[in-house]
Amino acid sequence: MSAPLKAGDPFPEGVKFEWAPITDPDPKACGMPQDYNASEEFKGKKVVLVSVPGAFTPGCQAHHIPPYLDQYSKLASKGVDLVVIIAFNDSWVMSAWGKVNGVTKDSKVLFMSDTKTKFSEQIGWMAGMGERNGRWAMIIEKDGKISYAETEKSPREVTVSGADAILSKL
Repeated sequence: MSAPLKAGDPFPEGVKFEWAPITDPDPKACGMPQDYNASEEFKGKKVVLVSVPGAFTPGCQAHHIPPYLDQYSKLASKGVDLVVIIAFNDSWVMSAWGKVNGVTKDSKVLFMSDTKTKFSEQIGWMAGMGERNGRWAMIIEKDGKISYAETEKSPREVTVSGADAILSKL
């Protein structure tokens, strides 16, 4: 396990997520999972990376993720190219979660699985509930440097990892 990342650190090499790209809006239609090389795909983009303990869970669904979707235009107006939501759920569950929240194939909000390189585990930001990710957020700048990285003290809180906290740091 590496030390938690902090502002000023480079986004690490070798970070991969898994995702099932949305090709059909029906949550019951499943695409094929693919590797997503975040270390490469994030290059030259301003990315907000958000980790949650689990898809469809009360705190994540009711309080954490909807503000990112509702305020994406504000994030984009501040230069954000992508918002990537990760959890320890598999890529099919994450894809379905995105679909029921109105995400389409052209969306700049992507829902991905953190089961490839277990990034949250690597940086020590787990929820303390088995293999679930912790609740945290970071901003990766176009030059690959992290400008903001904070984790919640409790997985039940949405303060430093919420959309309003991110908007205040952009």
